[in-house]
Amino acid sequence: MIDPVIFSFKLFVWTITLRWYGVLVMFGAVVGAWIAGREIQRRGENEEAIWDAMVWVLPLGIIGARLWYVVNAILGGSSYYLDNPIKILYVWEGGLHFFGGLLFGAIALYFFLRNNGMDFWLFLDSIAPAALIGQALARPANFINQELYGPPTKLPWGILINNFGSRLSQYQDLTQFPLETTRFHPTFAYEMILNILLGLLLLWIALRYSESIKPGTIFGGWLVAAGVARTIIEFFRPDQPRIGDSFVTTSMLVSVLMAIVGVLFLLVRYGKLRLSFAEGWEQEYFIKPVEEKPYVHRRKIAEDSVDEEDDKFE
Repeated sequence: MIDPVIFSFKLFVWTITLRWYGVLVMFGAVVGAWIAGREIQRRGENEEAIWDAMVWVLPLGIIGARLWYVVNAILGGSSYYLDNPIKILYVWEGGLHFFGGLLFGAIALYFFLRNNGMDFWLFLDSIAPAALIGQALARPANFINQELYGPPTKLPWGILINNFGSRLSQYQDLTQFPLETTRFHPTFAYEMILNILLGLLLLWIALRYSESIKPGTIFGGWLVAAGVARTIIEFFRPDQPRIGDSFVTTSMLVSVLMAIVGVLFLLVRYGKLRLSFAEGWEQEYFIKPVEEKPYVHRRKIAEDSVDEEDDKFE
């Protein structure tokens, strides 16, 4: 087991702690932003815009991811955050949900792009593959925290969850599930592999069909891919709250709806399904014109400066 804490030290009355969870989440966010920036530049827009957007998207995304995780835990019957509300703020201990980060991050991105006059579809198509890859790169943090694992398995790649405190309640009977020998599905690894493959696939499609692809297509493909992938993963998530007595989890329901919306989105985008509000949908990205500043010759500035100095001594 890897220690979740990289190092910690005392600074006056505070304890400063650096955790693998925070480092890997930030690593995934930075790599994802870099990939998105390259895609934004390839489409003709200023790649620096993604870094300006991250100032707003990342904090709000983390807040949304945390809130969704807490609500999801409460819906699943846990009273941990109700009994210890201060723990809601302890993000560094783990517990972020992708859907919450997606929702709040998308809202922040929308207002940023609208205020700066930039094309929403261009950025969504650029960010979609990057989001999958960035999320995947942060997944090893779940292994370090011994969380987001699946049911017991005899498969050779099963992992040990040998920290009793990390065991789900249904697996805490050590006579039935011994710490030293019981292995579990590495669900986070399944999702990591799926996300990387799907992210690379979307990048390939965007490059291969760059001349003919319509705005919003990669985003629509992401809705389908991410929705289907997460639906599959939910079958290996015994920690997720279920709807009634069914096998359907709340995250599975959201994922299925994502995939359905993605399919409808693509059908509308390519004219296979006609809806009145989609008439006149742009066929190309809108690239924000570069703001040209008036050029002033340096020699002219120098001459004006000399004239001002001469005036002072008249």
